[in-house]
Amino acid sequence: MYDVLILGGGPAGYTAALYCARAGLQACVLETFAPGGQMGTTDTIENYPGFPDGVSGFDLAQSMQKQAERFGAKTVLDSVETVDLKGSVKRVTGQSGETYEAKTVILATGAAPRELGLPNEQSLRGKGVSYCATCDGMFYRGKDVIVVGGGNTAAADAIYLSKLCKSVTLVHRRDKLRASGEYKRPLASAQNIRIIWDSVVAAIEGDPVTGVQLKNVKTGELQAVPCSGVFVAIGNVPNTSLLIDQVALTGNGYIDADEDTCTSIPGVFAAGDVRRKPLRQVVTAVADGAVAAHMAEEYLSSQ
Repeated sequence: MYDVLILGGGPAGYTAALYCARAGLQACVLETFAPGGQMGTTDTIENYPGFPDGVSGFDLAQSMQKQAERFGAKTVLDSVETVDLKGSVKRVTGQSGETYEAKTVILATGAAPRELGLPNEQSLRGKGVSYCATCDGMFYRGKDVIVVGGGNTAAADAIYLSKLCKSVTLVHRRDKLRASGEYKRPLASAQNIRIIWDSVVAAIEGDPVTGVQLKNVKTGELQAVPCSGVFVAIGNVPNTSLLIDQVALTGNGYIDADEDTCTSIPGVFAAGDVRRKPLRQVVTAVADGAVAAHMAEEYLSSQ
């Protein structure tokens, strides 16, 4: 029986674990693969305070885990299969068959990349289709690639890949980017980045990938663009499929929790990208983790 069971070992999860452990609570982090979540696959993080030269997402994730464990937090690698959060004792069953019980639960399950939804997209993963430029960019050194999206992630991916690839084509369904201003200058100054506006990927060709068919959303015109890789950066889907009948969710599937991280169930809190919030960054995930730990401690004190 843990005081706090934390689902997810990203920056929100391990910050929560750190604060819980320092408060003298028995805290356990359940993580499927490795610490860090999406942060752990980021090559360089330049907007996290305290690192003037940037920091590797992998290194930061490892440091967060070690720091939490130094104060007594526990890490268990197991994939969550079922959850039962409504009782006074919260129960989570892992793929291993183990059942974990806790007085409180912090949901820090994060979000996964949104897919294009094309028929052969899944089968081409690792054969030219990727959702992580910093993970797979090195495989396309000197080649032509496409980045799909118009937000900060797509812009950052295009800039990163321009340093490795022969050419980068950024494809966006609208006529202007949603990316913040900080990305516009490096996008404009990169000699090997071009942008195709008002277009979507209608088909991915080849196995492995040899090109795409783009469709102009205004005219319907099709355009063939040869490439060796397609990097998809069109947003994320919250990892809440196991929580549909457990906690209140927003219309787009995020946990409906305010800045106090409290969910619709007493003793259950939400932190990080999985929570309804205006900005999803490492720094906001860390802040959520600290708040969730504080709220869990207050809840336990009141019981």
